[in-house]
Amino acid sequence: MSNWVKIFASDQIYKAEIVKSVLEERGIVAVILDKRDSSYNDFGLREVMVDESRKEEAETIIKQDVELK
Repeated sequence: MSNWVKIFASDQIYKAEIVKSVLEERGIVAVILDKRDSSYNDFGLREVMVDESRKEEAETIIKQDVELK
């Protein structure tokens, strides 16, 4: 994979993990990029990244199958 794009972002790690897990169950390789400030771990986002070629498919899966409360 050469072109990673952000598909989801949250300040709560469990939400990013849920999104990543659902995408991987559907055959889409996903990674979590931790963008928290290294000095203050409470500030910043965790971003779920997928290959650009799977972006639309991943967005559809998130909209239809991921429920975050």
